[in-house]
Amino acid sequence: MLEVFGVSLADALPNLARATLALFIIVDPFGNLPIFISLTEKMDKLQRRRVLRSATLTGLVLLLVFALTGQEILAFFGISIYGFMIAGGILLLIIAVKLLIEGEWWQPTGSMESLSAVPIAVPLLVGPGAITATILNLQQFGIIIALIAVFAVFAVVFLILRLVEPIHRFLGKAGSSIIARIMALLIAAIAVQYIINGITNYLPTAV
Repeated sequence: MLEVFGVSLADALPNLARATLALFIIVDPFGNLPIFISLTEKMDKLQRRRVLRSATLTGLVLLLVFALTGQEILAFFGISIYGFMIAGGILLLIIAVKLLIEGEWWQPTGSMESLSAVPIAVPLLVGPGAITATILNLQQFGIIIALIAVFAVFAVVFLILRLVEPIHRFLGKAGSSIIARIMALLIAAIAVQYIINGITNYLPTAV
């Protein structure tokens, strides 16, 4: 059987698909399209592309850092992965509920020059949910799958942001709002599962 880095391809592909899909849903570039448009509406096409490209690279580097050093960061602060899972799940759930009720979870502030780093890269693309998902992918599936998932998601994010204007025109305000709320439901489901998995670890094992 074909193996990649000592793992059979038949085992690696389902895990890679799960890791990538979970991370993509949480990063949610489609749901954030209206925010990207509103933040860059006063820029010309070239400037908008430069800002969004910089935001994508910043987000990619940040998640790679967590994929490579996530365990060490947790160990340094004395945090277990299950405690981090519960905390991340609660934060994700708050974001999802706010999205479902208000249609947004963040109000734009700050200067145009800093948009690529804050808030587009952080926290819109790389928020607590994406960081949690990356560390969990590392714990559950290993470093290779975690890294590939990060690269795959941000490759798609880059393509979506390159097409942000035509995609937004195609979806319209109503379509973008619907997608944002559908993604919020999925985020809420992932958040609840994170919390359940984390709490379950601390419960006494049934005899």
